[in-house]
Amino acid sequence: MFGIAWLFFFVIFKALIPTELAKDYLAGAILLGAAPCTAMVFVWSHLTKGNAAYTVVQVATNDLIILVAFTPIVAFLLGVGGVSIPWDTLILSVVLFVVIPLAGGVITRNYITRKHGLEYFESRFIPKFGNVTIIGLLLTLVIIFSFQGNVILENPLHILLIAIPLIIQTFLIFFIAYLASKALKLPHNIAAPAGMIGASNFFELAVAVAISLFGTKSPAALATIVGVLTEVPVMLILVRIANNTKGWFPNE
Repeated sequence: MFGIAWLFFFVIFKALIPTELAKDYLAGAILLGAAPCTAMVFVWSHLTKGNAAYTVVQVATNDLIILVAFTPIVAFLLGVGGVSIPWDTLILSVVLFVVIPLAGGVITRNYITRKHGLEYFESRFIPKFGNVTIIGLLLTLVIIFSFQGNVILENPLHILLIAIPLIIQTFLIFFIAYLASKALKLPHNIAAPAGMIGASNFFELAVAVAISLFGTKSPAALATIVGVLTEVPVMLILVRIANNTKGWFPNE
């Protein structure tokens, strides 16, 4: 993501985006690219009839990557891009938005299953909170758009300029993973989720960290929001591509 975003913001779109603004847009793109998907990939895997066990392993791996590598990767790439950030704020953001929710989820699961059983937890407890994530994300978007609305209306061209490298990156990473799986003769139910999880981002984390580091009115936060707006339609296109190319792969 860093290389593609830098190329577009600082070279191809140099005449259209001021340097300081390009740095902020690059920061948002870095946050998106450094946060691998841990939630929506289940949806994409389901839509492509992916192997459920493999998808769970991928998500667990991404969770570990976020815990260990997200902070140093973001700090390094932002430094290369000329954006200075306080390490303590970045670490605190990961603790607040990843570590605490993860620990809370583990504790809640253990407590509920021990007291009421696994069937109650999966069939009755979890469905009660099925829409919480969506509602929280929508509220976050409403708040950000309330601050960024004038910027979007006054300069819609920048929204398009931000979207272009994000979309290209999503397609590129998908096809790298998908075609590599084909070269390795993996079955389609492995190749499809491999491509999907490589291409998709943990955009909720990217938005939250962008707000923590740069504020709701920042161009970096705006760049992450553009990532939210482009990811779902692009991923649905990739789902269609994966389903239409199932014949490329050996029988499962």
